[in-house]
Amino acid sequence: QVQLVESGGGLVQAGDSLRLSCTASGSISGRTAMAWFRQGPGKEREFVASGRRSGGSPAYGPDVQGRFTYSRDNAKNTVYLQMDNLKPEDTAVYFCAAGTPILSQLRAISAYKDWGQGTQVTVSS
Repeated sequence: QVQLVESGGGLVQAGDSLRLSCTASGSISGRTAMAWFRQGPGKEREFVASGRRSGGSPAYGPDVQGRFTYSRDNAKNTVYLQMDNLKPEDTAVYFCAAGTPILSQLRAISAYKDWGQGTQVTVSS
């Protein structure tokens, strides 16, 4: 059992920045990767970013490349999502997830078995 808790969401204006945090507890040592997904109003869940807990280059979704940055602190069992130059289309509930994906599964919802409750990010124009 892994529990994930997201924090850091809020209401901002276009062009602003936010940093989301996700802290894991429980059997997180059995997970090799963590990820961020989001679900906007009337939209399906979308991949945002992911990274291996062992290191390497994070993966990003095409809509956030160049604006969002994934980072981790394994000692704190925490991952972060730094979001810069936010746009109204970034408005969504952002979910943290943990799993054991192979390379081809890094962006796949099905590869992640543990999910947080989400944190709301709202970007006004």
